[in-house]
Amino acid sequence: MRYRPLGNSGLLVSVVGLGCNNFGRRLELEQTRAVVNAAIDCGVTLLDTAESYGGTGRSEELLGEVLAGRRDQVVLATKFGSHGDMGYGPAAGAKGGRAYIRRAVEHSLRRLRTDYIDLYQLHVPDPVTPIEETLAALTELVQAGLVRYIGHSNFSAIQIAGAAAAARELPAVPFISAQNRWSLLERQAELDVVPAALQYGLGVLPYVPLANGLLTGKIRRGVGPAAGTRLADRADYITDARLDVVEELAQWAEQHGRSLLEVAIGGLAALPGCSSVIAGATSPEQVQANVAAGEWEPAEAELAEINKIAPQAR
Repeated sequence: MRYRPLGNSGLLVSVVGLGCNNFGRRLELEQTRAVVNAAIDCGVTLLDTAESYGGTGRSEELLGEVLAGRRDQVVLATKFGSHGDMGYGPAAGAKGGRAYIRRAVEHSLRRLRTDYIDLYQLHVPDPVTPIEETLAALTELVQAGLVRYIGHSNFSAIQIAGAAAAARELPAVPFISAQNRWSLLERQAELDVVPAALQYGLGVLPYVPLANGLLTGKIRRGVGPAAGTRLADRADYITDARLDVVEELAQWAEQHGRSLLEVAIGGLAALPGCSSVIAGATSPEQVQANVAAGEWEPAEAELAEINKIAPQAR
């Protein structure tokens, strides 16, 4: 496993991370334990969850249980402030506000059975609360030792720039990471989000890096998604244009002695700004396959060929 700094910080993360959104939703305790054990055995350190994953904190609860005695082996990342109702009550206020953040972090720490969170991320931008209040509240958590670093998810380039300016002016602890949708099939983040992240010293954590499963190779022309999978009810996502790219990437991979999964994960990890590819898994075998795929480092010429097949956004 390779490790990289997350943005301009001293926090090192594994090039392949583990997305924990399946815990409490598709996987229960022993299945979660098996997946996490496999991840740690493979050298994965970044485990990414959220207060809303699994429904009202279930993913965090399961992680807290399976990490007992091994907390120091992982970089534990979680998120607060999603669209869902966590049951904190109206007194908690807006989800980017000081009251909500205080309540949310206390609940996450208790569910995760830890006294600190390595990376605490605002899940979606809060249109109500000034970013200055959010940063001030998060800075208090860092100063109290409850949180080590802070990040955000789903921010636009303009919001990234605004948050960086606010952190300088307050002053406050700055964000070090941006978690955004990014894959070889969906490269819009490269238009502005990734350049903004690089400019302001943030590491980008791509989510949905396998394009909802299209880049695993299990879905091809004439082979639809299996029942119960992410794409089973998303026929609108499986377009001819995307399938064309998948077919070409698969052919390129075969010609170069690689798998489509290697191209999807290793190719994305090689792009400027990418710190760790957060890939979900429902079995130890999937974890092992994702990690193996992340070990491939394409040469410059190979990456240029991949970019021709799956063009960078313009």
